[in-house]
Amino acid sequence: MARIEINKYIVADSEICHGTPTFKGTRVMVWQVLELLAAGETSRQILESFPTIRKGSIRAALEYASSLTQEHYVVLNTSPEKAHIPA
Repeated sequence: MARIEINKYIVADSEICHGTPTFKGTRVMVWQVLELLAAGETSRQILESFPTIRKGSIRAALEYASSLTQEHYVVLNTSPEKAHIPA
């Protein structure tokens, strides 16, 4: 996979974190920021934890997540405690 510029702040590059979307110029993965937001962290707390990203990065992550659910409707069980694995 070549480098794909997802938006102004996010790229997917097979040479960086195995192609997982990251913020440009960093190894901070988009899912990390989204997970922190879901846990209730504020933008300020996230920026303090990841000083290599900018405020616009957080908005870009949310816009990216939104576009994925709008354009590619996928249903996943994100509650591992409710997951059932057949024997």
